Amino acid sequence: MMNRTTLIDSGYDCWLGYKRIADDSVRESYLERCSRYVVIGGEGQGEGEGKGEGETGGETRGGGRGEISVLRTASKELCLALTSLLGSDVRESAVESGSLGGTIVAGVYGSSPVFEQLAHTYDFAELGDEGYIIHASEEDGDGSIYLTASSDKGVLYAVFHFIRLLQTGGTLAGQQIREVARNGLRMINHWDNMDGSVERGYAGGSIFYKDGRFIEDKSRIRDYARLLASAAINAISINNVNVHRQESKLITDEFLPDVAEVAGIFREYGIRLYLSVNYASTIEIGGLDTADPLDPVIAAWWKDAAAKIYRYIPDFGGFVVKADSEFRPGPFTYGRNHADGANMLADAIAPFGGAVIWRCFVYNCLQDWRDRKTDRARAAYDHFIPLDGEFRDNVMLQIKNGPMDFQVREPVSPLFGGLTKTNQLLELQIAQEYTGQQRHVCYLIPQWKEVYDFDTYACGEKSTVAEIASGRLFGRARGGIAAVSNVGDDLNWCGHVLAQANWYGYARLAWNPDLSAEQIASEWIRMTFGLDEELERVVLDMLLGSYNIYESYTAPLGVGWMVNPNHHYGPNVDGYEYSKWGTYHYADRQGMGVDRTVLSGTGYAGQYHAPVAERYESLDECLDEMLLFFHHVPYLHVLHSGKTIIQHIYDTHFSGAEQAAELLEKWDLLASRVDSGRFEHVRERLAHQAEHACEWRDMINTYFYRKSGIADEQGRVIY
Repeated sequence: MMNRTTLIDSGYDCWLGYKRIADDSVRESYLERCSRYVVIGGEGQGEGEGKGEGETGGETRGGGRGEISVLRTASKELCLALTSLLGSDVRESAVESGSLGGTIVAGVYGSSPVFEQLAHTYDFAELGDEGYIIHASEEDGDGSIYLTASSDKGVLYAVFHFIRLLQTGGTLAGQQIREVARNGLRMINHWDNMDGSVERGYAGGSIFYKDGRFIEDKSRIRDYARLLASAAINAISINNVNVHRQESKLITDEFLPDVAEVAGIFREYGIRLYLSVNYASTIEIGGLDTADPLDPVIAAWWKDAAAKIYRYIPDFGGFVVKADSEFRPGPFTYGRNHADGANMLADAIAPFGGAVIWRCFVYNCLQDWRDRKTDRARAAYDHFIPLDGEFRDNVMLQIKNGPMDFQVREPVSPLFGGLTKTNQLLELQIAQEYTGQQRHVCYLIPQWKEVYDFDTYACGEKSTVAEIASGRLFGRARGGIAAVSNVGDDLNWCGHVLAQANWYGYARLAWNPDLSAEQIASEWIRMTFGLDEELERVVLDMLLGSYNIYESYTAPLGVGWMVNPNHHYGPNVDGYEYSKWGTYHYADRQGMGVDRTVLSGTGYAGQYHAPVAERYESLDECLDEMLLFFHHVPYLHVLHSGKTIIQHIYDTHFSGAEQAAELLEKWDLLASRVDSGRFEHVRERLAHQAEHACEWRDMINTYFYRKSGIADEQGRVIY
């Protein structure tokens, strides 16, 4: 067992290290307001003395079994955080012990009369199942701080928010915070396999599985659940969407006891567990010869399977399904459509309150590269728009942010705004498959903000993706966000300490898409490294610039790809150019880019609403950063920036490599401000990034110089 110093130096605790606040005046001011706490349940409250790290002085009672466990989690976390941050034992009090002055009072609204006074200030009916209130009296008041909600999960989220205030140096006096989740489902998708590998994993192996079984020591899973809950994640799927034979058996008696044990851990943190299922499970593990969704025998098999799952896990979330995609089985095999397939599963799971999350990543992965009319970008829209309104109410379509595959730059999927009568989830990828694989720092929140804020004009202005995914724009009962995890069994979880900011940032945006990339980064820096203005300034500058830096030395102007096939790491301009995957740039000696216009190309641009469609259709109006996604243009075409395409490629790749080297220089300024373990780890990653950026620069620039024969205006070295 590693000691606490080793864990902290490795980055294991991420943003929940709870290092003692260094500023004595700040710490003392907090102690005046935080010397006691009480967590109130439905029928009572915990009593006793605070016991230090990971312990509470008594049991938090009240409500149902799930509520008790989540409230107990909240109590333990509050005790740990207060004791660690303030460097002093903090007493757990009791409501009956007299005045609550100077006490943190946490609990479900309605569980105790102490919360009734807040009804004059807040409308608790507006909080929903997960919203919460943080109310602190002014300094001349009774000094108490109230953390309350309509549910146990809301109380847990209030506790973590309050802890965040302490970690980031926030003011306590007079705080009146009302928070409501913007997205009902805030989910993490794991692509873990039971052999212990992680598909598109860049941080070691699985934290759930090894050698075809669940790991025996599940303490790290508990630590993981704690980190997720701290940022209000409320759902998780724990296995790869490409479900192989061993993983297909997760829904059988062989593994359901283990699944139930893991579900119990996540339940204590307010997180509901889902499983990815093999659409052809009836064949793979059921002994049948078909998976036809309209066959009554198949429907009955799935109903029996669902009933069995819920006997083990009464609050099981449901199924995640990848079907008819990249050689995965699906309803197309039987002449059925995706609504047929999804609805059959939805009917099986509906009596238990479960949901089916059906991925829209469906396209022809056997494309002829000579065919300029078939377009992978069109596929999801073409498959699913005709089915709008045909899916059950407990089905959610999970839609990738773009039409391709998590590229550094691609347009928002036109399914957002196209579908109006179907529940939708926005799918993002925290794992940096095409953005440096957690060996390059690439803070993805700016990219995701562009997606959330994208106006589809489906109902006129302000028809943003954020409004659609949440369900609000079209009045859908279900909606939310899901993302592919970047977590593995590396000691720092993400393979790169700075990649933790993407994990944290994803969760914060899922709760509130209006948060800025800067605000999220500042929170993460303070919580991860402590209150140090110079350190925050430097790391904030590094993070906020990193996405544009990475884009500048990789594939230009939205064309995408240009990576080595299969593992997708490193430059290879023609790596996918003649492949079956629909991943082309069509560069020749005169120009490059894909014509996706309605007038002369694949027609993809026409899948958007006006005025977006017109903007993408027009060579003059199309944004520079999307130009090569929508148009095939000459190298000497002049961008809005005033530069030609070819000169833009040269300039950005030279400057991008320079800026990557500057990231290392900036980090070196922090040698005395960051513990040696994390400092050296990040430094090694940044040194590799600087070197690798030069490889990208030279291969891209050389390729297009040789292709076009046009020299760099500045005469820099190109090979």
